[in-house]
Amino acid sequence: MQKLLISVVALIALVAGVVIYNTLPKPQPQALVYDPPRALESFTLESSLGRDVTNDNLKGQWTLLFTGYTFCPDICPTTMADLRKALPQLTKHTELPVRVWMISVDPQRDTVKRVTDYASFFGEEFVGIRAEHPQLYPFVNGLGLMYSIPEEGETDYLVNHSAAIVLVNPNGERQAIFKAEHVMGEVPTVNMDTMATDFAIIASSFN
Repeated sequence: MQKLLISVVALIALVAGVVIYNTLPKPQPQALVYDPPRALESFTLESSLGRDVTNDNLKGQWTLLFTGYTFCPDICPTTMADLRKALPQLTKHTELPVRVWMISVDPQRDTVKRVTDYASFFGEEFVGIRAEHPQLYPFVNGLGLMYSIPEEGETDYLVNHSAAIVLVNPNGERQAIFKAEHVMGEVPTVNMDTMATDFAIIASSFN
């Protein structure tokens, strides 16, 4: 009788624990998460893969899209290096591949070879992307990002561009955007620890 009573009490405690757990507020990502995810307009862009890429190349993997350019003096190399360090942490939370697309916003100087050399330096998970402005600008704008176009004839210039990172889900849709932190006197970059925590939450709830 005593064993039965202990078993009943244990069962009640277990059920109570499950109920309490399910009613507790779940952790929420700090990133801007699109609910529902947003489809991307059709695109065709040049890549470091040796062929053009389209929407289909985003499917079956998680992809981090980052705008930059190979002549960038600060934000781009810092973010790319940070992403290389963060990738092992991200891959712990998914069985699917995690890739990074570095989208050049400087088509005047960034050839396919140049973006290929640049992306490959950071690892095989990195893909360099480029296109001319008529194809590039709508694509970047559709991601919710921006970049500046230099005056005609300029050869020595900086390109202002977004420092945020867009997360595309395995269905090829915009799932979230990780915004850069702006600290006085420092290069604006995405906090990789926060991004990893957010990615774990997002990936775990992805159907």
